[in-house]
Amino acid sequence: MALDKPYKDVPGTTIFDADQSRLGYHLNQFCMSLMKAANRARFKADERAYLDEWPMTEEQKQAVLARDLNRCIQLGGNIYFLAKIGATDGKSFQQMAGSMTGLSEEEYRDMMVRGGRSIEGNRRVGESSGERK
Repeated sequence: MALDKPYKDVPGTTIFDADQSRLGYHLNQFCMSLMKAANRARFKADERAYLDEWPMTEEQKQAVLARDLNRCIQLGGNIYFLAKIGATDGKSFQQMAGSMTGLSEEEYRDMMVRGGRSIEGNRRVGESSGERK
Protein backbone atom coordinates (compact mmCIF):
# COMPACT_ATOMS: atom_id res chain seq x y z
CA MET A 1 0.00 0.00 0.00
CA ALA A 2 1.53 3.31 -1.10
CA LEU A 3 1.68 6.09 1.41
CA ASP A 4 0.04 9.43 0.72
CA LYS A 5 2.82 11.90 -0.07
CA PRO A 6 1.35 15.39 -0.03
CA TYR A 7 4.85 16.85 -0.43
CA LYS A 8 5.18 15.50 -3.97
CA ASP A 9 3.47 18.59 -5.40
CA VAL A 10 6.31 21.03 -4.66
CA PRO A 11 7.74 21.94 -8.08
CA GLY A 12 11.36 20.97 -8.57
CA THR A 13 11.64 19.30 -5.17
CA THR A 14 12.64 15.73 -4.47
CA ILE A 15 12.08 14.68 -0.87
CA PHE A 16 14.54 12.10 0.43
CA ASP A 17 12.09 9.66 1.96
CA ALA A 18 12.18 5.89 2.46
CA ASP A 19 11.42 5.21 -1.23
CA GLN A 20 14.25 7.50 -2.35
CA SER A 21 16.55 5.92 0.21
CA ARG A 22 15.90 2.46 -1.24
CA LEU A 23 16.28 3.74 -4.80
CA GLY A 24 19.62 5.37 -4.09
CA TYR A 25 21.11 2.89 -1.63
CA HIS A 26 24.03 1.80 -3.83
CA LEU A 27 24.61 5.31 -5.20
CA ASN A 28 24.87 6.64 -1.66
CA GLN A 29 27.12 3.76 -0.59
CA PHE A 30 29.42 4.56 -3.51
CA CYS A 31 29.56 8.18 -2.34
CA MET A 32 30.42 7.11 1.19
CA SER A 33 33.26 4.97 -0.16
CA LEU A 34 34.92 8.22 -1.27
CA MET A 35 35.65 9.03 2.36
CA LYS A 36 38.72 6.79 2.06
CA ALA A 37 41.74 8.23 0.25
CA ALA A 38 42.50 4.95 -1.51
CA ASN A 39 38.98 4.82 -2.96
CA ARG A 40 39.15 8.45 -4.07
CA ALA A 41 42.42 7.71 -5.86
CA ARG A 42 40.92 4.66 -7.60
CA PHE A 43 37.83 6.64 -8.63
CA LYS A 44 39.88 9.54 -9.98
CA ALA A 45 42.17 7.13 -11.90
CA ASP A 46 39.29 5.45 -13.76
CA GLU A 47 35.84 6.70 -12.81
CA ARG A 48 33.91 4.28 -14.99
CA ALA A 49 35.79 1.22 -13.78
CA TYR A 50 35.25 2.22 -10.14
CA LEU A 51 31.54 2.90 -10.71
CA ASP A 52 31.16 -0.49 -12.39
CA GLU A 53 32.14 -2.12 -9.09
CA TRP A 54 28.87 -0.85 -7.62
CA PRO A 55 25.43 -2.33 -8.40
CA MET A 56 24.05 1.06 -9.41
CA THR A 57 21.79 1.59 -12.39
CA GLU A 58 23.37 2.77 -15.61
CA GLU A 59 21.38 5.99 -15.25
CA GLN A 60 22.88 6.59 -11.79
CA LYS A 61 26.39 5.95 -13.12
CA GLN A 62 25.85 8.35 -16.02
CA ALA A 63 24.56 11.03 -13.65
CA VAL A 64 27.71 10.67 -11.52
CA LEU A 65 29.99 10.80 -14.56
CA ALA A 66 28.21 13.94 -15.78
CA ARG A 67 28.29 15.39 -12.23
CA ASP A 68 24.57 16.02 -12.68
CA LEU A 69 23.76 16.30 -8.99
CA ASN A 70 20.11 17.19 -9.60
CA ARG A 71 19.69 13.96 -11.56
CA CYS A 72 21.55 12.03 -8.85
CA ILE A 73 19.03 13.35 -6.33
CA GLN A 74 16.12 12.31 -8.55
CA LEU A 75 17.70 8.84 -8.71
CA GLY A 76 17.86 8.48 -4.94
CA GLY A 77 21.02 10.36 -4.05
CA ASN A 78 21.14 12.24 -0.78
CA ILE A 79 22.92 15.59 -0.99
CA TYR A 80 24.97 14.86 2.13
CA PHE A 81 26.34 11.72 0.49
CA LEU A 82 26.70 13.39 -2.93
CA ALA A 83 28.87 16.06 -1.30
CA LYS A 84 31.62 13.40 -1.19
CA ILE A 85 31.79 13.53 -5.00
CA GLY A 86 32.22 17.29 -4.87
CA ALA A 87 34.91 17.00 -2.22
CA THR A 88 36.71 14.40 -4.35
CA ASP A 89 36.63 16.92 -7.21
CA GLY A 90 37.95 19.65 -4.92
CA LYS A 91 34.64 21.54 -4.91
CA SER A 92 33.08 23.31 -1.97
CA PHE A 93 29.47 22.69 -1.02
CA GLN A 94 28.74 26.25 -2.16
CA GLN A 95 30.20 25.50 -5.60
CA MET A 96 28.12 22.34 -5.81
CA ALA A 97 24.92 24.13 -4.79
CA GLY A 98 25.60 26.86 -7.33
CA SER A 99 25.97 24.27 -10.09
CA MET A 100 22.65 22.72 -9.06
CA THR A 101 20.84 26.06 -9.41
CA GLY A 102 22.48 27.14 -12.66
CA LEU A 103 24.35 29.92 -10.88
CA SER A 104 28.03 30.60 -10.41
CA GLU A 105 29.45 30.15 -6.94
CA GLU A 106 29.40 33.93 -6.45
CA GLU A 107 25.83 34.31 -7.74
CA TYR A 108 24.66 31.50 -5.46
CA ARG A 109 26.44 33.00 -2.44
CA ASP A 110 24.96 36.44 -3.15
CA MET A 111 21.46 34.98 -3.54
CA MET A 112 21.75 33.20 -0.20
CA VAL A 113 23.11 36.32 1.53
CA ARG A 114 20.04 38.20 0.21
CA GLY A 115 17.76 35.62 1.84
CA GLY A 116 17.60 32.80 -0.69
CA ARG A 117 15.51 32.04 -3.73
CA SER A 118 12.18 33.76 -4.22
CA ILE A 119 9.14 31.69 -3.34
CA GLU A 120 7.51 32.75 -6.62
CA GLY A 121 7.19 29.66 -8.80
CA ASN A 122 8.29 27.43 -5.93
CA ARG A 123 5.02 27.01 -4.05
CA ARG A 124 2.98 23.86 -3.85
CA VAL A 125 0.85 23.14 -6.89
CA GLY A 126 -2.37 25.12 -6.52
CA GLU A 127 -0.92 27.46 -3.90
CA SER A 128 -0.60 31.19 -4.49
CA SER A 129 -0.16 34.20 -2.27
CA GLY A 130 0.00 32.05 0.83
CA GLU A 131 -3.30 30.23 0.17
CA ARG A 132 -3.23 26.46 0.09
CA LYS A 133 -5.28 24.35 -2.25
